[in-house]
Amino acid sequence: MKIWTSKYRNHWLSPYVILKSVCFWEQDEDRIYNLTDEPNNPYDRWVKILDPICKGIQWFLDRVHPRWTYVRLDPWDTWSFDHTLADIILPGLKQLQATKHGAPHTDDEDVPEYLRSHMAQPKENEWDTDSLWFMRWDWILSEMIWAFEQKVTDDADSKFFDHSECGDEKLPWNKDGQYVSKIKYDREGHAAWQARKDNGFRLFGKYYEALWD
Repeated sequence: MKIWTSKYRNHWLSPYVILKSVCFWEQDEDRIYNLTDEPNNPYDRWVKILDPICKGIQWFLDRVHPRWTYVRLDPWDTWSFDHTLADIILPGLKQLQATKHGAPHTDDEDVPEYLRSHMAQPKENEWDTDSLWFMRWDWILSEMIWAFEQKVTDDADSKFFDHSECGDEKLPWNKDGQYVSKIKYDREGHAAWQARKDNGFRLFGKYYEALWD
């Protein structure tokens, strides 16, 4: 697999930014942004003139300097495509958790009881985020990361199998041809581990469109 991708492009130049730079003598920026409700604001006319010009420049630059992405898949990349994608997703999730600047809405049902909204401190305003808003998202991201860490580790489930009593026997068969396993298996621990991993993948799918910085 080969992946090359450029930075996101933003070619928009606001008329207000142009006016703010050109009209350096204007001390009151609110006049430029028309926040003073001033009748016949002289800057309104220039905004109307500059707006189509700015849109034309953006249209041109979007076409001559677009964002590009190239992906090449080799046949072996899809032999175990879940593992191939996990190698890409895991470092991405870790970087997102380390550099994120916000958090999306999350459902209480996806987090432990102590992080749910009814456990948060009272909000000053109804539209405010509660005191646990960002902690819920951190917890969900951590569960995603843990699940993908298990995926990229080939022997992640080996801790549930104890081979210490197998000795040097080459085959676990007795003299009567019956299968005799001396491997100790932690069935309950393995089931709990698998359930947590499945939930991490479920959260990844549910909040896929919330994976932004």
